[in-house]
Amino acid sequence: MFNVAIDGPAGSGKSTIAKEIAKIFNLYYLDSGALYRAFGYFLSKKGFDLNNENDIVKALKEFDVKIIDGDYYLFDEKLDFQIRTSEMGKAASIVAKNPLVREKVNEILRNISKKHGVVIDGRDIGTVVLPDAEVKIFLTASIEERAKRRYKELLEKGEKVEYEKIYDDIKKRDEADSTREIAPLKPAKDAIIVDTTGKNIETVVNEIKNIIIEKVKKDNNLE
Repeated sequence: MFNVAIDGPAGSGKSTIAKEIAKIFNLYYLDSGALYRAFGYFLSKKGFDLNNENDIVKALKEFDVKIIDGDYYLFDEKLDFQIRTSEMGKAASIVAKNPLVREKVNEILRNISKKHGVVIDGRDIGTVVLPDAEVKIFLTASIEERAKRRYKELLEKGEKVEYEKIYDDIKKRDEADSTREIAPLKPAKDAIIVDTTGKNIETVVNEIKNIIIEKVKKDNNLE
């Protein structure tokens, strides 16, 4: 299978870029962050404590997410706006610290990648989930730019948000993601770092598309 790992901090454009790359190369798109958000959403619906180990163990035994045509289903409930709120973003950040939850999410992602070529975005895809991925990209951008993107995105969804708070949240999230003991956010040794600051989506997509094409040519001695 040909697999592409796209990692990066919050607001770096991972999901948007990964979806476009998956379309171009006819690969499955998987959003690891959505799975963490889905689990946080499931815990909340059950009335469980996000920080309680016993609650998490109970929930993991029941947690069942299916991915059908790119959509995520928690049992029969199609997940969309419910898991894309800032509240679920914080829930995802909390549950993602738990090794049992990470193991479950990674298992789901690896099982799919064994059956289909995939593009997966996340924070430890190239380093932990798919260390043998054919192409590893690490997207980044300045905190200011990422905060502006997230602010605009949440406003468009109708959420009442403040730019300063989003900026502070992203800064804290960066710190938490990069210093956590398990699977900290960092580029894989062989990842190609793409800075998206000041670039539009089309420019970044073309940059990564060319990286993948060159990789395929090299692997097939077509250079």
